[in-house]
Amino acid sequence: MPPTASSRQTQRKATEACYIDAAKLARSSRLKMTEHPQGFFEGTEMPTAGWWEALWPDPTGVLAAVGLKPGMEVVDLCSGDGWFTLQIAKIARHVTAIDIDPNLLHVARHRLAESSLTNCEFISGDAYALANLVSRSADFVFMANAFHGVPDAPRLARAVRTTLNASGHFAIVNWHQRPREETVILGEPRGPKTELRLSPEQTISAVEAGGLKLAYLVEIPPYHYGAVFQQLPA
Repeated sequence: MPPTASSRQTQRKATEACYIDAAKLARSSRLKMTEHPQGFFEGTEMPTAGWWEALWPDPTGVLAAVGLKPGMEVVDLCSGDGWFTLQIAKIARHVTAIDIDPNLLHVARHRLAESSLTNCEFISGDAYALANLVSRSADFVFMANAFHGVPDAPRLARAVRTTLNASGHFAIVNWHQRPREETVILGEPRGPKTELRLSPEQTISAVEAGGLKLAYLVEIPPYHYGAVFQQLPA
């Protein structure tokens, strides 16, 4: 039986409450620390609920644009609260969601449980240690809105390269290198600081220095691009 409008509203409120609780936990833990935990990438905090959904009203369309296909083994790297993880799980054979923040993974786990999806594994860990975190080679590694904060991008690319199978792809969804005041969502500037943003050329250069090769670039309106990389020929 399809869910009623009332049950959908109840589920939505439960997710929002879970998100708020996790956000409070994350803020509380950060207040007790003088610096971010080891492995935390600069400027990649998960945004508050509301504008994130407004920015990505069609996450499935974004995933299709960067090449996600049914039946793939996928890693959602720096997965945050699972906004993309949920849609990946609906398409992929299996998805491993990896994030440094266990509180956000708690929200993601709740989000997928609401949709009765069981083909996802949640792992809290450092993205640089990716090869040690996943137990199977990946067809596709997806990373949205976090690459701009990676201090050693070639190192991350090398970690991804060792995780991908021979025909695998690494998809990065990045903010265009535009002033932050120009990327307005719900009436306010959003996203990382202007100085953290990377052009497609900068992203390509950083990833190719880690041993992968650009396969294609796609535009993801209104403010992003997708850079998709593949393994170098043997």
